[in-house]
Amino acid sequence: MFLFRRGPARVTPAQAHQRISDGAAVLLDVREQAEWNAGHVPGAVHAPLSRLLTGAALPATARNRPLVVICRSGQRSRQAAELLTGRGGDAVDVKGGMNAWTSAGLPVVGEHGSRGRPA
Repeated sequence: MFLFRRGPARVTPAQAHQRISDGAAVLLDVREQAEWNAGHVPGAVHAPLSRLLTGAALPATARNRPLVVICRSGQRSRQAAELLTGRGGDAVDVKGGMNAWTSAGLPVVGEHGSRGRPA
């Protein structure tokens, strides 16, 4: 029996943190603006899925780089990773999204650099 992985790979929050900490990838947050403002990962690049779905380009800092994609729970990031992979990008998504990220005790900042809380 063969098992085929469908779609892009998924990584844990710890694996994602390692990839972005060592510079191997850019963290791309695909949540909407209000969610981003409430709390996001320091150094993440913001590109809402709603914009990507309309064909918007990635922000310059995320172009031609391996991407780790995150959202609130992992559903939108999975969709974004599939979209970006389909466009020829190198993208994986974070299992459990920001919910899992914060549960793992990883850093989150708010809109003005204060301690954030993901929405």
